Parts: sequence; C-alpha cells; structure tokens
Amino acid sequence: MSAVEANLSTLVAERPRGQDRLERVFLARGLTKLYRTGDLVVEALRSLDLELFRGELLVLLGASGSGKSTLLNILGGLDTATSGTVLFKDHDLTRMSERELTQYRRDHIGFVFQFYNLIPSLTARENVALVTDIAERPMAPEDALALVGLADRVDHFPAQLSGGEQQRVAIARAVAKQPDVLLCDEPTGALDVETGRMVLRTIASVNRDTGCAAVLITHNAAIAAMADRVLRMTSGRISEQHRNARRVAPEELSW
Repeated sequence: MSAVEANLSTLVAERPRGQDRLERVFLARGLTKLYRTGDLVVEALRSLDLELFRGELLVLLGASGSGKSTLLNILGGLDTATSGTVLFKDHDLTRMSERELTQYRRDHIGFVFQFYNLIPSLTARENVALVTDIAERPMAPEDALALVGLADRVDHFPAQLSGGEQQRVAIARAVAKQPDVLLCDEPTGALDVETGRMVLRTIASVNRDTGCAAVLITHNAAIAAMADRVLRMTSGRISEQHRNARRVAPEELSW
C-alpha cells in the first residue's frame, strides 16, 4: 500500500458513523507547498491529505512552523499550493484564477485572525457592514452582532470595547456573509484565559447554530477538547489525528 493510499484509509477510518452522508466541504489530496528564497527551499506542506464536512469543528494543533497557517491560507484561497489538489465542494481551488479566488473568498469563507483588524473610526455595526455590503447572501449586521452576544454594543467604536468584544465583532464580521467555512487562526492568542473561553464559546455557537464548518488553528492543546476532530501537524504533515468522543464546552476548558 502506498503512503497516499494509507493516508486515505486512515481518513476513511476516522470518519464518524454516517459522515459519508454529509456534505463534504473540502477534499485535499497530495497538497504540497514550497517556498523558495534564493537557493533555499522550504517545504511548508508535504503531500497532505484532508477532508472537512459541513457542521464539523476541526482543531489544528502544531508548533510554529508546522504548516498550520499555510494550510489554512490555501483552504481560504489566500495562497495557492505548489502541487496537489484542493476541492471546495466540486470546485477545484488549484485551477482558479485570482479573480475566481477573490469571489470564492467573498462568497464562501469567513476569516478570524489573532488580531481583530477592526477600523477604529467605524462602529461595530459599520465594521460588520463592510462585509455585508459586498456579500452575496448577508445577514443584517445587527443580527450578526446579536449572534455573538453584542446586540447592545452595535454603536460602540473599537476603543470602547474590550479585547474579547473586539474579537467577537471580528467573528460577527466573518459570519455575517453566512459563509460555508469559518477559518480561525489563533483567535485567542492575544486574549486572557477567561476572555479566550468567551471567544471560543462564540465560535462553537456559530458553528452549531449556522451549520458552517469551522477550522481552528491553535498551539494550545487544551482547546482540542472542544473539537469534533483534532489534527496534529508536524513538519508540514498530519502526524496524528483523533476524534473526540464528545465536544467539551469551552467554559470547561482550562489552560
């Protein structure tokens, strides 16, 4: 059995009962990403295979430099693979033009990063409206903010909000377009433990209530307990994966 066949067998074995009847959002096969600087070649991803299903919450663990953010950027259409295939539903991301990737990001992907990237001169409502004004099927900014527990803060500016509230505005902005996938890169990295739990609770709630798939990058192994499935990355490969028997509520997490 080849290495690729072995990986595919593992993915099938790890799939939960009945998962084959659910909608598959991502299918990646043989994904490789090389970065070249002069004569130096860095292999950020090495023949990686991945599946993600609608409604699934996936946590990616790994040390800095393990390839987590590179994988997330390729899934989100912010970067392209050197080789391999990435399918979003029945669309091949590896064959899309820059214009098509821009449309893909606009219509299907919500991003949440470690830093909130809010515009200081705009209210929470106006920051969310930046996305809803261009999205294909947006919810009202007020509804998105209510979804993350900020119905009473819609007219506040970022400077009037706590760090956790600003991150929840960023989540509202990401989900207001009603994306198929929510991609979160270290969303609690700049927050204290209690505020981090609140943000994780928001992500879990959005994942549950909207049915979008969610991928959450973290170096914090304790967060893995809230996921349906956990992948550990090492040197550009998935070195370990397991499925949690149950998803632990974010307020039960401790680190």
